[in-house]
Amino acid sequence: MAIELVEKYLPYVDEQFATESKKGFLTNQDFKFTGAHSVKIYKISTGTMNDYGRSGPAEGNWSRYGKIQSLDATTQGMTLSKDRSFTFAIDALDTDETGDCLEAAAALARQIREVVIPEVDTHTLAVMCANAGTKPEAKALTTTNVYTEIITANKVLDDAEVPETGRVLAVTPETHLLMKQCRDIVMETDIGADMRVRGVIANLDGMAVMKVPASRLPADFGFMIAHPCATVAPTKLESYKTHENPPGISGVLVEGRVVYDAFVLDNKAKAVYYQAVPEK
Repeated sequence: MAIELVEKYLPYVDEQFATESKKGFLTNQDFKFTGAHSVKIYKISTGTMNDYGRSGPAEGNWSRYGKIQSLDATTQGMTLSKDRSFTFAIDALDTDETGDCLEAAAALARQIREVVIPEVDTHTLAVMCANAGTKPEAKALTTTNVYTEIITANKVLDDAEVPETGRVLAVTPETHLLMKQCRDIVMETDIGADMRVRGVIANLDGMAVMKVPASRLPADFGFMIAHPCATVAPTKLESYKTHENPPGISGVLVEGRVVYDAFVLDNKAKAVYYQAVPEK
């Protein structure tokens, strides 16, 4: 006697793990691209300090204040290079016959969480690493040297007069593991829930420590210290739409478009320190 056992499909989707965006804590939105695809900002030089000629101007000068200088006013141009999109259709019967698991709103949220956010983060972090003001030679990080390398990097930012408040230490899970095994490191882990949602896991040497998935970072990433004032990461357009029964489709058509980029400001590049490790 043959018996066919009942198969039951549950209205549950085995979602992939995905973390929220990391770029917001490392960058700023100081410049608006509204009505334009590119912007230019001025970089103004300063004058040198002189010894005041109390008894009269120095030879060759007519002013007691010193030689009169002209200030330079050059520009840094920023043009958005990323204009990305996606589209997919969900047939009406596919939605019905999967117990509404294949539903448009959930599929769109999944696309943003698992595809769009990681792509934007990956591009932004790559730009920051490539344009960091300080990039020492690649060095292997170990449990014995990781603390020294981090506090040395923080000192470099101190010497460059980067604001002390607001600095972020971005690390890979591997580097974070080394930090936890280092006897010299005592991280303050009493972090508010709002900060944990944004990816901050601790404080070290006055910096917020953020753990970033290795998949969103360059292959040789060791750690990066950055102040958000250095990197502009605009999202000019972020448009997501669902169309019910559009021409030619029985079901839902989902479309999305995001226009974004990231730029490290020339005069603030010293606020980004990138330590690479030898590629394995």
